[in-house]
Amino acid sequence: MIDLKVEIRNILVIVELEVRRLRHDYTDIAVRAVQPIVWLLVFGTVFSSRGIIPTGGDYTYLQFVAPGILAQAVLFVAIFFGIMLVWDRDSGNLAKLLVAPASRYSLVLGKCFSASVRAIAQAVVVLSLIAIFGIFIPDMALKQNPLYIVLTIPVVILIAAVAASISILFATIFRTRERVMGFGQLLTLPLFFTSSALYPITMMPWYLQWLAKINPLTYGVDLLRGLMVTGDLSGAPVDLAVLLGYLLVLSAACAALFKRMME
Repeated sequence: MIDLKVEIRNILVIVELEVRRLRHDYTDIAVRAVQPIVWLLVFGTVFSSRGIIPTGGDYTYLQFVAPGILAQAVLFVAIFFGIMLVWDRDSGNLAKLLVAPASRYSLVLGKCFSASVRAIAQAVVVLSLIAIFGIFIPDMALKQNPLYIVLTIPVVILIAAVAASISILFATIFRTRERVMGFGQLLTLPLFFTSSALYPITMMPWYLQWLAKINPLTYGVDLLRGLMVTGDLSGAPVDLAVLLGYLLVLSAACAALFKRMME
């Protein structure tokens, strides 16, 4: 019988290990912050000033795209997290985890949520930039409930965990850093461009709309946009259910294949 308290404790211990790693790698946060800055200040500003893409609401394109850029920053951090798993195997840390008194499922979830540590750091940077450049003003979400902005952090954690579970699945199958890196690079742009991060789904051709509906990033962006811009959380239950569903299914697949990492 699974002891839920023990499993949660095991997950938190693995997350704590990632916190310790990040304390010795502050430059990673600074380097990764460059990309969202470019997207916001170049792409977002230009398209907002030209009014090329309709937002479907009383807000600018820069405000519309800001949650998408935040989701992109989180995705790009977490989608390569499987490389860390390969590094753990090569350094012998994974073998120690596998003999620990913890279920494979808690180990996988611990690794998934470990990606959120770097994602939270990235989110703080992006949210700070959004606040500095006044993109929140006059956002309806901020007027209605300032706590909405705080609630973006749990959403960021969930998006990061889902993206990391995809990367870890690749790591359990392909087992080399080069292949995990390659598949991560292969997926990042399709996941980003077939979501609602840069434009409304209604603007897409029918086949891209179909892809957007099965893209987990679409639901993460929808949640972030509701919290940061529109204040409309009517779709939040569906968004959360889809993201949690992806996380549980992918984590179960990773747990089933976890032993392959040591072969």
